[in-house]
Amino acid sequence: MMSRRTSSKTPAQIPANRTVTIVYSLAALLAVAGLADAVYLSVLHLTGQSAVCGASVGCSQVLASKYAQIGPVPVALLGVLGYFSVFSFTVLAACGYLWAYRPAATIVGLMFLATLWFLYLQAFVLHAFCPYCMFSAALTFLLAGLMVATTPVKPPAS
Repeated sequence: MMSRRTSSKTPAQIPANRTVTIVYSLAALLAVAGLADAVYLSVLHLTGQSAVCGASVGCSQVLASKYAQIGPVPVALLGVLGYFSVFSFTVLAACGYLWAYRPAATIVGLMFLATLWFLYLQAFVLHAFCPYCMFSAALTFLLAGLMVATTPVKPPAS
């Protein structure tokens, strides 16, 4: 008689299928790229240096505007917090901790709304665009698409 094997995994961690693991891993990779962008801009802001923007004159105009900080906190520093959180939660989700999907999706949703606001400010208030900000916006749009397209895998019924 064959005995039924019991799993040592807790209900909080179940094996995810390969596609879901790849998607969450891709989201984590995108979050690392956004984290690098946000850290660079945060360091520049906190040290008072100017960003190297190439031929883009709008870059310094956007980064020096009153919209580049909320009170004493640089917006880029909030981006560091957001991207790091998304990275952490998507790595956990890729490893099978599917409870991490909800906080990752919530944070990405908030980042998406903030991105829409900052794109509006650049286009209609400042009339200037920052390539670093546009890169972050593209990453946030991609992350939002991945979060919408991916839903957590439900554990099999026992």
